[in-house]
Amino acid sequence: MKASILIWTGRVLMALFALFMLGASIAPKFFARAALVDPTMIQLGWPTHYALMIGGMELGFLILYLIPRTSVLGALLMTALLGGAVATQVRVGAPLFSHMLFGVYLGLFMWGGLWLRDPALRALFPWRAARGAAAP
Repeated sequence: MKASILIWTGRVLMALFALFMLGASIAPKFFARAALVDPTMIQLGWPTHYALMIGGMELGFLILYLIPRTSVLGALLMTALLGGAVATQVRVGAPLFSHMLFGVYLGLFMWGGLWLRDPALRALFPWRAARGAAAP
């Protein structure tokens, strides 16, 4: 596949991920705190005063992810945050495919966009072995 198609597909995935994070997670933590965030935080067993800090971390990691020079660092940090979200869902016994694995879905989407956009990452994690390469 042409590199330009991969890069543009990766950019679209990254933009969709960023818009989703901003609209569904970050903005509510900053602007709709009492109405939406507090009941969710209580249901998950988190003190409500952590919502703003978590939203700040999400915003910071998202900014790092969107800057080409720091995108891998941002993705690593966001992966850690998503892992904590998955662990929280496991702890409260949430449904598997809709809640527990949602952070995994987001992580795959996030890394997929970065993988498509970054040739160095594609070289580090190839989709399949190069033709003619000997199997280990």
